[in-house]
Amino acid sequence: MIAGNIRKVKERIENKCSEIERDPAGIKLIAVSKNFGIDAIKKAYDEGIRDFGENRAQELDIKFSRMPEFVSSKSKAGDSDVSGRNIVWHFIGNLQRNKVRFAVDCADYIHSVDSLMLAAEINKRAGAVNKIQKVLLQINTSEEDTKSGLTNYSEIRDLAGYCNEFPSVELIGLMTIGPLTNDMELVRKSFTRLRKLKNRLNGDNFANIKELSMGMTSDFEIAIEEGATMLRVGSAIFGERDYSKDWRESL
Repeated sequence: MIAGNIRKVKERIENKCSEIERDPAGIKLIAVSKNFGIDAIKKAYDEGIRDFGENRAQELDIKFSRMPEFVSSKSKAGDSDVSGRNIVWHFIGNLQRNKVRFAVDCADYIHSVDSLMLAAEINKRAGAVNKIQKVLLQINTSEEDTKSGLTNYSEIRDLAGYCNEFPSVELIGLMTIGPLTNDMELVRKSFTRLRKLKNRLNGDNFANIKELSMGMTSDFEIAIEEGATMLRVGSAIFGERDYSKDWRESL
């Protein structure tokens, strides 16, 4: 099932890119493996997936440590040479400051930076383990009270500025979660806003902001149209999550 799902998702990405004349090589497909076990991750890996996303810091830590055959002996944070890494881990969920060490020690990218205190904690931990942590700012483009993320441009610009000053943080992009709605025009509006925000920040001399992490199973084709460079796709790859089962049973 996973193999067939991945082929379908990749085909949809390629078809959309062909339609709008984008190079699919500029889009990173992140398989969101939250609540799925290592067996499912390995099946996706066998189909060529190398980028995996996790929402919970401790779940990421466990999966990272239980998959040594996919990671070189020098991949743990604190080693300067990580060229042997096979899997690229993305932390994409809400990150509490007391869980930062798990995310920094395992993840190549942290997509959910939404405050100066969190950015400072990431910088502190990354510095302690001799790592430059790639981060994205989480933006609440739909301005929904139930979603995390920054909304005010001055706050976004200020946080981007602080991130650029931190020696152990590299700000490389912006992330948003589209609104949960069947109105695709509202979804598009959310993604358009993120794209325009990136352009505005780069116009304010943040020229290193290149990545747009947006688009999930239900809306990634719209995200591609609006310039997404990172797609976070879960159920279209792994199937629907069964939260009555414990993913740790497959360890």
